[in-house]
Amino acid sequence: MSGPTGSPILIVDDHELVGSALALNLRAEGEDATFQPVRSAAAVLEHARRVTPGLIVLDLDLGRDPEGNRIDGVRLVGPLCEAGWRVVVLSGSSDAGRVGAALDAGGFVFVPKNAPFPALLSAIREAHAGRSIMPPGRREQFIRLHRDREHERRDLHEKLGRLTQREREVLALLAGGKRAQSVADHFVVSLATVRTQIRAVLTKLEVGSQLEAVALYRKAAGI
Repeated sequence: MSGPTGSPILIVDDHELVGSALALNLRAEGEDATFQPVRSAAAVLEHARRVTPGLIVLDLDLGRDPEGNRIDGVRLVGPLCEAGWRVVVLSGSSDAGRVGAALDAGGFVFVPKNAPFPALLSAIREAHAGRSIMPPGRREQFIRLHRDREHERRDLHEKLGRLTQREREVLALLAGGKRAQSVADHFVVSLATVRTQIRAVLTKLEVGSQLEAVALYRKAAGI
C-alpha cells in the first residue's frame, strides 16, 4: 500500500540514540516522525493501534522487557501490518532467516541497521513514498531462505516426535557426552538394551550414525 502524504513515521528501537536521531532528522525534513521507546511488545502494539497508521521503522532486536523477557520484533510485524502500518524492517543481526521471517510476515523492506546514517534516512523516505531500495529479487531470497529453514525445522521436530520417551532420554544423554555403557549404568539396564535403543533412534531419525543423531538433537535444542 502506498502511504498518503503526511502520514506519520514511527521509529521503534531499543537504542534511544538511534531512534531519536532518526526521528529528529526526519522532522527536520518536514515529516511527522516520532520515536517510541520500547517497554514491552504489548506496549508497542498498543501505541501503534492508538494512532493513525503510516510507516513504522521496526528494529527486530528490541532488547528485554522489565521482566527480562526478550522482545522479538519479528512477532510484531504481522499485527502491525494488520493494523495498517507499512513496516520497514531494521536489523543489525546477520541472521538472514529472521529477516526473511519478518518480510514473510508482511514487512515492506529490509534495511541493515549498520548502514550509514544518510542511507538509513534515504531508505525510510523511499519506503514512506512506497518505494523499496532492495535489489530486485532480494526480498524473495530472504523469504525463501526463511521458508526453507521452517520446513527443515518442522521435518526435524517431526522425526524427533517419533522417539519414545526413553529413546529421547537416551539421545539426550548421548548428546551430553555419555557413552553407551554410561547410559546403561544410568538406567540400570544392559548394554545390549541401550544399543537396541540407539539403533531405534537412528532408524527413526533416518541417520546412519550416532554422531548424526546427536547433531540433529543439538540442532533442535539450539545447543
